[in-house]
Amino acid sequence: MAVRSFSYDVFLSFRGEDTRYGFTGNLYNVLRERGIHTFIDDDELQKGDEITTALEEAIEKSKIFIIVLSENYASSSFCLNELTHILNFTEGKNDRLVLPVFYKVNPSIVRKHRGSYGEALANHEKKLNSNNMEKLETWKMALQQVSNISGHHFQHDGGKYEYKFIKEIVESVSSKFNRAFLHVPDVLVGLESPVLEVKSLLDIESDDVVHMVGIHGLAAVGKTTLAVAVYNSIADQFEASCFLANVRETSNKIGLEDLQSILLSKTVGEKKIKLTNWREGIPIIKHKLKQKKVLLILDDVDEHKQLQAIIGNPDWFGRGSRVIITTRDEHLLALHNVKITYKVKELNEKHALQLLTQKAFELEKEVDPSYHDILNRAVTYASGLPLALEVIGSNLFEKSIEEWESALNGYERIPDIKIYAILKVSYDALNEDEKSIFLDIACCFKDYELAEVQDILYAHYGRCMKYHIGVLVKKSLINIHRLHKVIRLHNLIEDMGKEIVRRESPTEPWKRSRLWFHDDINQVLQENKGTSKIEIICMNFSSFGEEVEWDGDAFKKMKNLKTLIIKSDCFSKGPKHLPNTLRVLEWWRCPSQDWPHNFNPKQLAICKLPDNSFTSLGLAPLFEKASVLSSFH
Repeated sequence: MAVRSFSYDVFLSFRGEDTRYGFTGNLYNVLRERGIHTFIDDDELQKGDEITTALEEAIEKSKIFIIVLSENYASSSFCLNELTHILNFTEGKNDRLVLPVFYKVNPSIVRKHRGSYGEALANHEKKLNSNNMEKLETWKMALQQVSNISGHHFQHDGGKYEYKFIKEIVESVSSKFNRAFLHVPDVLVGLESPVLEVKSLLDIESDDVVHMVGIHGLAAVGKTTLAVAVYNSIADQFEASCFLANVRETSNKIGLEDLQSILLSKTVGEKKIKLTNWREGIPIIKHKLKQKKVLLILDDVDEHKQLQAIIGNPDWFGRGSRVIITTRDEHLLALHNVKITYKVKELNEKHALQLLTQKAFELEKEVDPSYHDILNRAVTYASGLPLALEVIGSNLFEKSIEEWESALNGYERIPDIKIYAILKVSYDALNEDEKSIFLDIACCFKDYELAEVQDILYAHYGRCMKYHIGVLVKKSLINIHRLHKVIRLHNLIEDMGKEIVRRESPTEPWKRSRLWFHDDINQVLQENKGTSKIEIICMNFSSFGEEVEWDGDAFKKMKNLKTLIIKSDCFSKGPKHLPNTLRVLEWWRCPSQDWPHNFNPKQLAICKLPDNSFTSLGLAPLFEKASVLSSFH
């Protein structure tokens, strides 16, 4: 949609002596509060009877002209010249509008030049010489023309409050504008149903309540796009609207008080206010918006303070107002008592394929059938995440199948930098314990039962981590399968976590905190490159495919290894050494018959040895040395 090229939404033409400090002044103030940019001249612009260059420019840059026809309007030759100029300028222009307001004057008096208007024209006729009679006729025609235009009439004893009359005019003016829509893609894939669901939650028809609705979900799943689509579809039903984008990032850069100023500017036209801190802005927002029906979107909220500073309580806003909050953190919504929520889900396969092909190929082109397999592979990789589909499609626009295969091989090894950066924002917002637990789960414990992970983490860290797991769920980084109580996380969130650990040492896996990839573990064990950096080794696969040839000493240098989980039967021999720092030990089909003689696991809390070859004699030392064994098979 094209942006209008007007400097002013409204131009006010009026008789200053009649209404400047009364009706017109009040009308100007309400227009400004509604965010309607209005031109009102000051006394300095009125020099003599003729229109100044500055006024001509203001007229030519205005869209709507409100002509306040008061009792003494016609007595001013300046007003009549201004009216004539406006009517001449707007003639034949469909994008301009003249709106007469008959203020305590009957339209017929203006049209037929009677009463004060007849007297004023008679006085002008006496003052004008015979050479200027043409101007008088022009004024008469202008008054007749403007009186024939449909407008608003306020009668002196009409039984209506003036403020209600002003409100009617402002509503009429507001309806003439095509509200500026926020940009969205030409084709919104998979959003039709979510938009309808969110609009249903908003319950727009209920004008006697204020609703706050939270939209949550994992990073890059389409929360903002959904909020924009909803905003565009309902914004014209409100007195004022404001979309505060990127609240997390913006509040960090410019502060919450500047966001409050943006809100006031957009909703009530408050341009000059200067806030020194966000607490100062709260009473101003409450005062200015308490009687106004507004639509407000807070996009990408990550701190409760942002909600406290900008939307506070529902009673801050007029009846019928609606507030939408998008966030990755469901807990923030509960903390702010936002009870109506909507979780954005990943795209299904059909919509994911549609979005990918839309980005990767021109819409009007048929997709070559030879691309079907590689497209399906890309859809599987993206796992319904719109951002990933858009990035992959854009990166591989008009590329060959070979280039697609090469790129996807690369993405599966190292995530695309754009996708990684956006997803990592959620990780960066965690505290240190939460970061550690997230990396543990992403690298090692995906698809584990919740209870088992809780036990492992309790043993590994020496304290309960249930609360921290709950935080990860609320922040949409992991989820718990309701029926089977299994920990799940999106494939690209998993890749992001693994990439964080890989970047600890990109080329030397033995310098990383966690090892899970079979090639990395194989290299460390076979080349005897263990280090004190390694804290967890987790081999969640039944076999490497070939036997691991090692000398059994690789664990000797891992002085901080706390968790060792090996679900593999491909070792050539058992360990000659195990770290005494171990707290969790699980080794399926371990080829040893007894433990290393110097293994003294005083902190071992979990020990699982399914299908092992140990003799009772071989296990005896472990029973003697281990302080706690919560599970021993």
